[in-house]
Amino acid sequence: MADAANQIPNRIPTNLVVNGVRRTLDLMPWTTLLDALRDHLELIGTKKGCDHGQCGACTVLVDGRRVNSCLTLAVMMDGAEITTVEGLARDGALHPLQQAFIDHDAFQCGYCTPGQICSAVGLLAEGRARDADEIRELMSGNLCRCGAYPHIVAAIQQVMGRP
Repeated sequence: MADAANQIPNRIPTNLVVNGVRRTLDLMPWTTLLDALRDHLELIGTKKGCDHGQCGACTVLVDGRRVNSCLTLAVMMDGAEITTVEGLARDGALHPLQQAFIDHDAFQCGYCTPGQICSAVGLLAEGRARDADEIRELMSGNLCRCGAYPHIVAAIQQVMGRP
């Protein structure tokens, strides 16, 4: 009989609703949600930045809430609704935040943009931000190495309907 310590764990069937489509994946228990999205579902909009939950490039929405997908085990999300940047547009029209990011040049290199936009969608759904200072504070988990922060705040304010 083989030593239990040397056995490879079984893959775990995991059901996710990703961008409105039910998907079943057979995943190793240590697979992160980020790797499941990128490597198993080929949704490469979500970026791997620091892989330590410090930059926010991997932010997606899980049941409408902002989550760092690099720190989240995919098998723990069984049955959850996951929205990535690819799933925000509807019927060929960009999500209002996607359009606002374009309107305000709220990106330069674009690497952080998917996480910034997903985080901003979650921020608006939370309804806690009332002004630019609160937007900056509540978006502080998403870093932009290019320094496009004033434009990001302006884009979010546009969608909020506030100057």
